[in-house]
Amino acid sequence: MAVFEYRGILVGSGKPTKGMRDAENAKVLRALLRKDGILLTSATEEQEAKAKAKRDIKILAFLDRPSVSDVAIMTRQLGTLLRAGIPLFESLNALIEQVERDSLKRALTNIREQVREGTSFAAALESHKSIFPPLYVNMVRAGEASGTLETVLERLTDFLENQARLRGKVTAALAYPGLMAIIGTVIISVLMIAVVPNLITTFQSMDQALPWYTELLIFTSGFLGNRWWLLLMMLAAVGYGQHRWRQTKPGRLAWDAFWLKAPLFGKLLQMLAIARFARTLATLLAAGVPLLTAMDIVKNVLDNAVLETVISEAIGSIREGQSISEPLKRSKRFPPIVTHMIAIGEKSGQLENMLENVAEAYDSAVETRVQVLTSLLEPLMIVIMGGAVAFIAFSILMPLIQMSSFSG
Repeated sequence: MAVFEYRGILVGSGKPTKGMRDAENAKVLRALLRKDGILLTSATEEQEAKAKAKRDIKILAFLDRPSVSDVAIMTRQLGTLLRAGIPLFESLNALIEQVERDSLKRALTNIREQVREGTSFAAALESHKSIFPPLYVNMVRAGEASGTLETVLERLTDFLENQARLRGKVTAALAYPGLMAIIGTVIISVLMIAVVPNLITTFQSMDQALPWYTELLIFTSGFLGNRWWLLLMMLAAVGYGQHRWRQTKPGRLAWDAFWLKAPLFGKLLQMLAIARFARTLATLLAAGVPLLTAMDIVKNVLDNAVLETVISEAIGSIREGQSISEPLKRSKRFPPIVTHMIAIGEKSGQLENMLENVAEAYDSAVETRVQVLTSLLEPLMIVIMGGAVAFIAFSILMPLIQMSSFSG
């Protein structure tokens, strides 16, 4: 016997109605409702309705997903409350009233209820992986086990704030070149689609051969004006094919290796990955997370298949009793200064401090690199856009000048 959620119309009054009703199938449901004076308009099995509701909740959660800064603020507030001696359950109550983002409020409410039922804080966080990644959960678990949850939350806040600050600086620095690229593309598209076609009639009335660059301009303008859908289809097909290729292991390795060697951006991506590796590993080790667990978490936050392979090899070396620095050095993906500092940290027992130094150095290097790239991209974008506009103007004016000279 299935349970249906139905919508219908009352036969006597014509008013809409809805409710739940048991029935073997939709046909039987229609007959049962007809006996009750209800004309069935739609019916959904309860399982399907619940699945749809869950999908809607997931979509809303994705759209309202809290930022790294939101989680960092919440973490600092929680650490402050715990340091003041307020129990975890009461601290969560205070946080629920404090946070503004609905998705974070719903997650904290669910976590509070799990904690009330006796679930550990880390286990409750683990059920909300879209907000609290494995790094966050494992650090909290280590803090709970060692009785230093407030200290761990403070370290975690510093880590999240550093990540958000670095990401914000990179985004802000690249925003202006990106905006210039968008504006330039719009201007050139308007010229090609709206301006050039109006001059084609004039060119066709000229009783002389047009220069190759004008013919190229006319062809490009006609293609964009009349075959734009074909261009979109081609771009969509290429994008889909590339996406599918990147889902394969060889494709992802080749794609990530290409970006690490790409001109201008390759060095920046490598610096970002090294800074993230060093700071994440240092934060986890300082919080008391075991080395193998920490390395496995770090591998998953690098977002680069090539570097993930290197870390996997390092994990294997550690399991065999070897050092971390040797496989990193053999890979040649980590600069010698980084592997040297890690080796010194391992020998001296100051690995966390050395990793913090590496992270700070590479964060500064990333900021410098971004500033250099920005200073290069801005004039480069001006040259490209200016060149495109100059080509359009030259291709239009030269035939007109030739026609004027011929007429004279």
